[in-house]
Amino acid sequence: MMKITYIHHSAFLVETETANLLFDYFEGALPEILAAKPLYVFSSHWHGDHFSEVIFDLANEREDITFILSSDIKAKRVPQELMEKVVFVDPDQKWSDGQITVETYKSTDEGVAFWCQVDGKDIYHAGDLNHWYWEGEDEQWNTDMTAAYRAEIEKMRGRRADVAFLPLDPRLEQWFYLGIDDFMKVVDVETIIPMHFWGQFDVAQKLKALECSKAYRDRVVEVNEKGQTFCL
Repeated sequence: MMKITYIHHSAFLVETETANLLFDYFEGALPEILAAKPLYVFSSHWHGDHFSEVIFDLANEREDITFILSSDIKAKRVPQELMEKVVFVDPDQKWSDGQITVETYKSTDEGVAFWCQVDGKDIYHAGDLNHWYWEGEDEQWNTDMTAAYRAEIEKMRGRRADVAFLPLDPRLEQWFYLGIDDFMKVVDVETIIPMHFWGQFDVAQKLKALECSKAYRDRVVEVNEKGQTFCL
């Protein structure tokens, strides 16, 4: 079983049988993080809505902590005394400490996406790897974005995730659903949890109302408030 807590924006705490995974935290009320299990803190890239140096304060409360940071988060932002607890990752990299295995994919914006395996569970956090098709953007830019996103998620074809945290950004207007819709055509996901929706909690309902989501809409979780928990 996994216990998942939505914190804010793209930040989640995932508690598995033997580990705690904290993704893209930068602000918001943190739930209780059990000290009996090691804590892995992930930051997908340097943007202020995905990373803050406040995460390093967590090391004041516990010894068993590992920071897994995209390499675009410069080492100089990490307190020198914590460097031994930090792993910097590039796209297309695999890292394991024997308890958790982490694979990375190249974002279509900045940094990486994370595919984690722990306790027999596959957990995917997209960071800002998304189909960023912007209304009013140059047509060639959007065409290139479509190709880049689809090429990256093609690397995951045939994989299965127990849970996938995927951007569902209303700023993309009519194209807000493209990233999830493309993803679900190549990856088998048991539970989809939208993120990066800028406080517009009805965005999952809008996705479910689209005809294209018919094949997977029953797997889309509706996040309704900060601090909401899900047991999978």
